[in-house]
Amino acid sequence: MMAYLPSLLGGMLIGISAVMLLLLNGRIAGISGIVGRLAQGTNVTTNLAFVAGLMLGPVVFLYVFGQWPDVQITVGWPLVVAGLLVGFGSRMGSGCTSGHGVLGLARLSSRSAVAVATFLTTGAVAVAVMRGAGL
Repeated sequence: MMAYLPSLLGGMLIGISAVMLLLLNGRIAGISGIVGRLAQGTNVTTNLAFVAGLMLGPVVFLYVFGQWPDVQITVGWPLVVAGLLVGFGSRMGSGCTSGHGVLGLARLSSRSAVAVATFLTTGAVAVAVMRGAGL
């Protein structure tokens, strides 16, 4: 059970922060939208506070668990390309996994259900292709 505690706490914090942003500011906690608005200079204080909170996550993890999160990235350039494509696609799709998956599904949005199904299907296909290619 203790092995799942960091993931459980992280999920709870994501849910709490998403609900707080929606209730207090009327905004969906979609990271692509928040970063996009921050880059455009819109509602800078709120958007910057949210992004800063995301970046402080590892520091909170250190404080709670007494060690830095164990993160190992074993893939090079394909991960960078994938990240850029995800960012581009999330702007084209009017939202990312956090906006559609966390709040969109909670609001029973049919558009979010389609988006999440597309994210999951594309991810599964990408894993199958990369494993088949030996990457």
